[in-house]
Amino acid sequence: MHKDVILRTVLIKDMKLIIGLGNPGIKYKKTRHNLGFLVADFLAGNDKWKESKKANCFYLKKQINSEEVELIKPLTFMNNSGKTVNYAQKKHYINIEDIIVIHDDIDLPLGEIKIQQGRSSAGHKGVQSIINCLGTKDFIRIRLGIKPLDFDTFDTEKFVLQKFTKQEEKIIQETIKNAAAIIEQSISQRH
Repeated sequence: MHKDVILRTVLIKDMKLIIGLGNPGIKYKKTRHNLGFLVADFLAGNDKWKESKKANCFYLKKQINSEEVELIKPLTFMNNSGKTVNYAQKKHYINIEDIIVIHDDIDLPLGEIKIQQGRSSAGHKGVQSIINCLGTKDFIRIRLGIKPLDFDTFDTEKFVLQKFTKQEEKIIQETIKNAAAIIEQSISQRH
């Protein structure tokens, strides 16, 4: 291995990648499928997102609990999120276990949060894209429930691309704060 590559690996290997999944554009801004983006925005706070044409994403680097992290919002649309995650993982020599993916989950009740690692995508196309591109499912997933309060038969693809109702919005604001707190705590524990 070249000396510069070794030095870079030593300098950057402890960085964490936090990926919020969603779809780019105003049309999708506050839709259920963009819950990962909303948590990433919350974690970003007042820091300004930068755009990477190579990685096809918005990104920013910051410290969370004294740990270096890179927040990422892929601009590839949900079904191709893996391309961006794969690019960032290889660029920074990130251990798979140091990748945290935040995404909506139709199988969980609205507001419920689950943390998983090493599990299948359960049909989530963004997560499946990441598994396919990384060649592993060993990254951490923060699953955020969006199953409707008045659950009945519905078209999943249409449902996830709709905006939250006013009633759901209150629950979602709490979910976003709770997910951010879980991520911050997880980063501290993984050092």
